Parts: sequence; structure tokens; C-alpha cells
Amino acid sequence: MIAAVIFDLFGTLVEIQNRQNPYRQLLRIGVQQGRAASPIDLRSIMAINGGLREAADFLGIQVSRTQLANLQSCLDVELQSIRPFDDAMPAIGLLRQHQIKIALCSNLAGPYCSIARKLFPDLDGYALSAELNLLKPDPAIYRSVCDMLDVLPGQVPGVSDAQVLMIGDSKRCDEHGPRAVGIIGHFLDRKEGGSIKDLLSFAQSITASNP
Repeated sequence: MIAAVIFDLFGTLVEIQNRQNPYRQLLRIGVQQGRAASPIDLRSIMAINGGLREAADFLGIQVSRTQLANLQSCLDVELQSIRPFDDAMPAIGLLRQHQIKIALCSNLAGPYCSIARKLFPDLDGYALSAELNLLKPDPAIYRSVCDMLDVLPGQVPGVSDAQVLMIGDSKRCDEHGPRAVGIIGHFLDRKEGGSIKDLLSFAQSITASNP
């Protein structure tokens, strides 16, 4: 029996229709100031429960009031352009009809967390990196969302008593990472047409086999 399904957010449930990349712009300002960019900068940003100012302070990047206002304007445009995929709400609705718990588990910079909650209110759990200071694929973030759901994932992938599934567009974070703690992770391949191409057919396959 499947007791819960955990969704990634970007690329899975929603898309950004007007991408502005304000945090990448912030990092470019840092480079202009002589700060060496690091491969972990964006991951660090997604662990900060704050906005652009807090990210700049954490990274040691000096931004003027004008620069900060411009970055915030870009962020606002991007946030306002976030839309659910056509299959997102029907998939969640179908799972809820079958009393399957629903949660989000996503790596997000602080300002995106409120959008996630606004677009998908009243879910059973929200494991958002900026709020927890944990990022996928750290096993602790998957355990945290299971605690929110009050479910215990099966320890052997594929067995009939595995209670928790996860789906997302990253093999590392949404398929392999969850499986390390007993969650049955699935890779959503919207672009290349993999074995799971859309959320509604995924939800239908679950509910068809769930009593």
C-alpha cells in the first residue's frame, strides 16, 4: 500500500515561465568585485532562510541599494511567472481522492518557499531546503519529510509494503537520494520521454494498484 507521495517542485510540479536568474546575477556582481565563484554557491543560497540581502551578506557580496532593488525586481518578475504544469493539480487531486498523503521536498532559495506553499496549500508536509537548512540529497531532508507525513518508508525498494514514493526531475536528488533511506524514488523525464513522462499517468498507476 502506498501511504504517501513526495513531489519535487521545479521541473516537476511547476515551471518558471519568465526566468530572470536573480541569484546568478548576484553572484556575477560578486565576481566583478573580485570574489571567486564557487560551485557550491547556489547550494549555499538554497539553505538560507532569507532573501537577496541575506544571501549577499552570507556570501560577502556588497550590493548597493540600486543593485538590490534591480535584483529584487527581477526576482519578483520570476516569482510571478511560476505556473503549475497542466498535470500537477489533477495528479495531486487524484492521489488525495485515494487518501494518499502529499508532500513537497525541494531545494529552494528562501523567497520561493512562500510561492510553493501558496500554489500548493494544505499539503501534509513541506520539506523546503531554505526552511530546514538541509538540501537534497542529504538523507536528513528525506527523513524530515517522512516525519512530517508520519510515515515510515520501507527499507527494500520495490517490495509491496514500501509506503512512500517520491518523484522529481533529478535522478540524483529525486530517485537515488530517496532510495538511500527507503523511499521509492522515481525520475520524471518530461523532455526526453522516459518511462515516466507526466504526473497524471504516474498518479493513475499508483491509484490503480492502491486499495
